[in-house]
Amino acid sequence: MSSGDVDQFVSPKSKLIRFFHDSRNRWKVKHHELKKSCKMLQNQVRAVEKSRAAWREQALASEQRVTELAGELEELKCRRSPAGG
Repeated sequence: MSSGDVDQFVSPKSKLIRFFHDSRNRWKVKHHELKKSCKMLQNQVRAVEKSRAAWREQALASEQRVTELAGELEELKCRRSPAGG
């Protein structure tokens, strides 16, 4: 801001300086709060994705185990049927 720009304001320069200084400080505080909030949300997203991946892996392993057990059950039924009949 050049001195020519400051002359366009009607208020005293000391008030303008205080206003602009306070305005800048409020903006900085707001920026830091938003930055902290953004970081927290990014961490939460990462944690949720990690948890979801673990649950998906567990579900796939369980499905595979169910398939294996169903095959074993079918095999046992086939073995028992001819002997029992």
